[in-house]
Amino acid sequence: MKNKDNKALTLKTLNKSNIWDLQENDIFRLWEAAEKDADMKEYARHYLDIVKSAFDVEEIKIDKPEVIKKYEARGFKVGALKFDDTSKSKWAIKKRPILRVTDLTYENIRHISTTKLLEVIDRNFGGGWDSLSQSIQDIIESGFDISTTTLPKDRLRKPGGMYEKKVEDGFDVLEIPKGMWVEAIFAKEKPMMEKPRLKMEDDDLDKDLDEADEDEELLDEDHYDDPDEDDDAFDEDKLTEESYRTTFESDPEDLNLEAEGISDDYEE
Repeated sequence: MKNKDNKALTLKTLNKSNIWDLQENDIFRLWEAAEKDADMKEYARHYLDIVKSAFDVEEIKIDKPEVIKKYEARGFKVGALKFDDTSKSKWAIKKRPILRVTDLTYENIRHISTTKLLEVIDRNFGGGWDSLSQSIQDIIESGFDISTTTLPKDRLRKPGGMYEKKVEDGFDVLEIPKGMWVEAIFAKEKPMMEKPRLKMEDDDLDKDLDEADEDEELLDEDHYDDPDEDDDAFDEDKLTEESYRTTFESDPEDLNLEAEGISDDYEE
């Protein structure tokens, strides 16, 4: 899920998503590499805004050893950044940690591991999947396949059951005790989907360009006030893709457990 080829990134290719792949030293390295670019002065503040989306950034206005040591004690890395034709100034940078579910965003969700995700969920007061807000669940499910089940703890790992099948399928699992029951949250990274590209032959491209020119000539004529024949046509843009969840829920209160034993049907 993470971009392992950080050396291929430059300040110009940084965005609020891939910035999460970098560490403090990477920022100073990329900044130094871009200092000689002709447009560096013009876009420096824009680059800084992108960095600030994933890092805490502070300018060190009093450049003294005791001040720098205080920043370093707080986990900051200190280095020099150049913004214009003047001399460089000292800046302190620290990667913003992802500790709580509220730290998760659509930009960083694909840049954390499954283990990290489950650690963050586990810190949410042990409330389980349903304790998360719908917006947080949507963010998580944009990067991970999630499913859950709640079973008596002595039945959770039954051979051939859901737990075993999910683990064999590559899911990591977080177990949250709930009295005599256990909620299991299964998580697996979703594969990155590349948008297919339509390859066109040169002749087809030239044809499309010619048609575009013809359309532009037609627009030059006075047809702006003519009624649109397709006003009542079906608008495909209004369609939205139905979302779905893979979550399996079992409420202990709704299960009719018999004293003689518990049916395996409750696992699915």
